[in-house]
Amino acid sequence: MIEKEIMIKNELKVQAFEWTGTSVKILDQRLLPEQIKYDEYFDAQGVYEAIKSMRVRGAPAIGIVAGYGVALSVKQHYSETNKNWKGKVAEEIKKLSTSRPTAVNLFWALGVMEQSLNKRTDNPITNAIHQAELIHAEDIQANLKMGELGADLLADTKAVMTHCNAGALATGGYGTALGVIRSAHKRGLITVYAGETRPWLQGARLTVWELAQDGIASTLIADSAAAWLMKSGKLDWIIVGADRITANGDVANKIGTYSLAILAKQHGVKLMVVAPISTVDFTMESGSEITIEQRGSNELLADCYNENESLVSAWNPVFDVTPAHLISAIVTERGVVLNPVEKGVRSLKL
Repeated sequence: MIEKEIMIKNELKVQAFEWTGTSVKILDQRLLPEQIKYDEYFDAQGVYEAIKSMRVRGAPAIGIVAGYGVALSVKQHYSETNKNWKGKVAEEIKKLSTSRPTAVNLFWALGVMEQSLNKRTDNPITNAIHQAELIHAEDIQANLKMGELGADLLADTKAVMTHCNAGALATGGYGTALGVIRSAHKRGLITVYAGETRPWLQGARLTVWELAQDGIASTLIADSAAAWLMKSGKLDWIIVGADRITANGDVANKIGTYSLAILAKQHGVKLMVVAPISTVDFTMESGSEITIEQRGSNELLADCYNENESLVSAWNPVFDVTPAHLISAIVTERGVVLNPVEKGVRSLKL
C-alpha cells in the first residue's frame, strides 16, 4: 500500500478533470471558452480517446489522467477469480501509451502505475487508485513550488509573455508557466501577454480565459506580432511549459516555441521553461532524439480540401524543439537550472 498521505487540493476555479472515485470527468477543452462541458469516463478506453482527441491536453495533465485510466482498468478487470487481470491491464497500458507520442509525462505516469501493480497488496483496486491520486497530488504540490521558484527569478519584471496553455488546464492544478505567472501576479506583476498559439488557439481559447477566471488581466496578441512586441522593449521574459526536456537542456514544447526563442535571443528577452521533473527525460541526451507528433491535415485545412483530392496539403507538427543555448532558465520543483547550455539538467537527477 502507499503510505504517503494523499492531499489533492485545488482551489482554482479552473479544473481540467475531476476524479470521482469510480470515474474521471474530463473538461472538453476543444469547446472552450464558448462551452464548458465535462465528459465522464469509466474505463481506460474512454480515457485513451479523451487524450487522443485532445479533450484533455498538456503533458502533466495527460500523465495524471492516464494514471486514472490505469486505475479504472484495474477496477474493471480485477477479481479474485480472474487470473489474467494483470494481462488485461497491461494491454490497456500499452494502448494508453500510444495516445500521444511526445509528452514524456504520459510514459512516466504509466511506468509508475505499472510498478504499483507489481506490489504485493490485498486490494489491487485501492492500491491503483491511491497511486493515481498520489501522482495527481504531487503534481499540484510541484506546481506550487515551481510557481514560487519561477517568481523569484522575475524580481522587478513588469511584463511577460506565454505561449500555448501551461496552466491549471494543462496540469493537476495551478499550472507550470501560468503557475509562475500566478505567483508573480501576487507579487506585483503587471502585464501578461499571451500568443494566440495556432493552429488550435490554446492561447486565445484557453490561457486568457483561464487567467480571467482567476481575475488576472492579460493581453492577447497574434502569433506574428511577437517580434514587434519584443522590439518595442515592452517585454522582459517569455515563460513556457514543456512536453519533454532532454539531459542536455533541449526542450520540446508547443509548435512556435522555437521561433519565439530565436526572436527572444535577438531582442534580449529571457526565456524561462517551467516543468515538473517528470517532464525531464534523462534517457535522451538531446532534442534530436525526440519524436515529434504529427497531426492530421484537417486541423489546418478547410473541409473542401480534406474531402476531395486536392493539390493542397498540410504539414502539421504539434511541437518543436528549442535548443538549450536559447533558454535562460529551466524551473522544476527540484530546483532551477540557469543557462542550461552549460551543463544541461543533469544536476536535477537523483
